[in-house]
Amino acid sequence: MFGELYVDAIRVAGELPPQEYASQLPVVRYLQQSGGLRLTKRVTFFVGENGAGKSTLLEAVAVALGFNPEGGTVNYSFSTADSHSGLYRYLRVSRGVRRQRDGYFLRAESFYNAASYLDELERTPGCGGVLSSYGGRSLHRQSHGESFMALVENRFGGEGLYLLDEPEAALSPMRQMELLCHIDALVKRDSQFLISTHSPILMAYPGAEIWELSSEGLRRVDYRETEHYQITRRFLEDPERMLRYLLEED
Repeated sequence: MFGELYVDAIRVAGELPPQEYASQLPVVRYLQQSGGLRLTKRVTFFVGENGAGKSTLLEAVAVALGFNPEGGTVNYSFSTADSHSGLYRYLRVSRGVRRQRDGYFLRAESFYNAASYLDELERTPGCGGVLSSYGGRSLHRQSHGESFMALVENRFGGEGLYLLDEPEAALSPMRQMELLCHIDALVKRDSQFLISTHSPILMAYPGAEIWELSSEGLRRVDYRETEHYQITRRFLEDPERMLRYLLEED
């Protein structure tokens, strides 16, 4: 039935070894002590400062669900660097009654590697034509932003679970608004999104739930409560004043 989530809860089971980087993250301790996180909306954003654990958490969810750690679908089979956290081994991701028909893990940090894998598949006997699902053109023969949008426009088919790690990294403000339109169209086609982001444009999506990661752990916030919105608004309302404050010599 439309409206059911493909993923509705995330929790951490057991104690991570102290040498594991993720064991020191406040969000991991929160998930251990609170019993986990319940998801209630079709679009969920994870926001917070650099180093708060947004990407680490999203990556662990993706790997726990069977996606390639460097991005792609559950059928992608490549590895260029074993850089992902071991958090996924301790993560318990609760699925809804239905399974998604489509899915993709977009990891901005290693998107180049995923694009290279597609080109390799295209040259493999018996696999030719794989690029037709991505717009028919190598993602490497487009700008970073164009390749991101080609992926979303052509590969994301609806009835899917899409995990996007900082998708704004390659997108202009206009393209971020365009991405919002695609997200909305896919939500209306029975899709669910989990997104880690710094973009106040993306996190403005109507009806989304926003979870802020901080030194305190994890808390749900309203859009206008986010530091991203407040700082961006203050800067744009009076850039000269903000620049004087930032660049003023002692």
